[in-house]
Amino acid sequence: MFRIESLLSARLFLSPQLVGDRLYFISDMSGRLSLYAMNYGGSVPEPLLPPHISLQSPHHLQGSHSFYVFPGLRKILVMIDNDGDEKYQPMLIPLQGGFPEPAFGDKLAEHQVYLFHCYPEHNLVYMTGMALNEGTFRSFRGNLETGEIEKLAQSPWGGLVAAVSANQDKALIGDVYDRADVVLYLWTEGSGECELVYGIPLEQRIPGQSVPRNGIESCHFTNGDKGLLVSTVLFDDAGGLGYIDIAAPQTLKPVTTTGIKHKGRGELVGFTCARDNRFAVEYNIDGASWLYEGTFDEASLTMSLKRVICGEGRLEGGVMQSARYDRESDRYALSFSTACAPTQLYTIEGSSRGTIVCHTNEHILGIPDGYLSAGEDASFTSHDGLRLSARLYLPPTELEFEGPRPLIYYVHGGPQGQERPDFAWFSMPIIQYLTLNGFAVFVPNVRGSTGYGRDYASRIERDWGGQDRLDHVYAMEVLARDSRINTKRAGVIGRSYGGYMTLTLASRHPELWSAAVDMFGPYNLVTASERIPVAWKALWHNSVGDPEKDRDFLIERSPATYLHNIACPMLVLQGGNDPRVIEQESREVVEHQRRAGKEVQYRVFENEGHDVLKYENKVTCYNLITEFFKKHLRP
Repeated sequence: MFRIESLLSARLFLSPQLVGDRLYFISDMSGRLSLYAMNYGGSVPEPLLPPHISLQSPHHLQGSHSFYVFPGLRKILVMIDNDGDEKYQPMLIPLQGGFPEPAFGDKLAEHQVYLFHCYPEHNLVYMTGMALNEGTFRSFRGNLETGEIEKLAQSPWGGLVAAVSANQDKALIGDVYDRADVVLYLWTEGSGECELVYGIPLEQRIPGQSVPRNGIESCHFTNGDKGLLVSTVLFDDAGGLGYIDIAAPQTLKPVTTTGIKHKGRGELVGFTCARDNRFAVEYNIDGASWLYEGTFDEASLTMSLKRVICGEGRLEGGVMQSARYDRESDRYALSFSTACAPTQLYTIEGSSRGTIVCHTNEHILGIPDGYLSAGEDASFTSHDGLRLSARLYLPPTELEFEGPRPLIYYVHGGPQGQERPDFAWFSMPIIQYLTLNGFAVFVPNVRGSTGYGRDYASRIERDWGGQDRLDHVYAMEVLARDSRINTKRAGVIGRSYGGYMTLTLASRHPELWSAAVDMFGPYNLVTASERIPVAWKALWHNSVGDPEKDRDFLIERSPATYLHNIACPMLVLQGGNDPRVIEQESREVVEHQRRAGKEVQYRVFENEGHDVLKYENKVTCYNLITEFFKKHLRP
């Protein structure tokens, strides 16, 4: 029989940056995520950090940078936490690698720092820090050459540095009340304050006032700082581009996009500026990545997509973990994987972008071709007529399993997240390992998931355990009609919000499940709101519920209220350093079940946070899950 080590033999290659003739990237070649470099075209990767230091998964960094190379300083800026506690600090190492030293002394020690914009030509960086002991965020500009930092803005709502002007004298600051409710401010050097550019600040809203949800994310100052190009859902629920004339703020105009080649259901992810008026524009279509290169005409407000960088040919049907453009060589460096193929590092080159160079050759050991499951579309119409996206992974026929397969029902985290055909993500190796062991794995992206437009994603807000729960329950009715699946032997599993939903489904619909695996899921929405980082509380209260004003509602939607109903055996997994769902949340679930005489296993990974990243822990974790389901579902 196959071993999980075969799947994990394929190492991760993430976040590549091309600088000169060198590729810098994150990999878990040592068994933990770290920083490496190799020559363009391939060479033995060189470790750049001491082996005892682990980096966080780029997925957890809120779209910010894990590292950035500053060739003029001959330094690399690296964001380092302590075994998953997410208290990121900017640290410098020599270009050839070495021991990290604080980039700004202890000036940011009381913040969890995210690195958003880097300018090697000026040795400047723009960061947002989440205060560890107070409910506020601060935006900073840092000079890596002098070690000086300057505070640009402060806000309880994120204060994210969304864009910086070419000459560094302006910055766009974004406050985020929820995923689609964003207000923009303009910081100008020497002004001492931020000026409102777009949106209605929360403190200026009249009770009951309806505010259009703009969903602004990517932002860029246009040439000469005349305007702002932004991604927005104001004109298209699936996302599009918009333009703000800085001389006429509060007016967001639509930008026409031409040259789209993809088809299917999805959304605009965002864009980055390559140079001048040339942009890389990314879409998520049916879970797969598409990246275009296009030019923006400010006079006609038109984005013309000229070339496909990712989405066709060798880079089709999978997920692009990241892409960076190198101005010096006019090349893109990106990381790409599919449901069945591990991450590889590529550069996309040539004036027509027709040259694709693969710099790695990762493969899975000991599993023949055709034995992994590519999955199939399993979208369905829910109880109220809403179409829901889903995929079903079945054991390949080559494995010769007979009869209907026991079901593993896998719920993603977020909740505004999405399961995609991405071998770089935690879930794909365990999905594949479960199918190799004879299970059918159903992966729904029910309402509240990202990837299908603003309205779809917003349907989870202040409704945890409501319509999302009913979607899952109805999905089990749909799956029961599939003769290939045995829903009488079904297990449910989820991570983070998925863990919350696992506990919700196991406790409110116990008749559906024969086993349940909860990975760091909040079980009590009142205590969870008190235990999350201080600066997150305002956003939690907006999107989930206020523990004082909405206490009765949160209690009604908490698995804690229904734990006594759980009838199936449980496995609970937790990271000891998790700052989002602290160990006490999971421990209380376990203690409750044990007092009631229920069967429950508990495993804490002491050197992990809100994830399981280290090789030896992943082997243990995946084996625990698989053996638990094999014992109780008998594939």
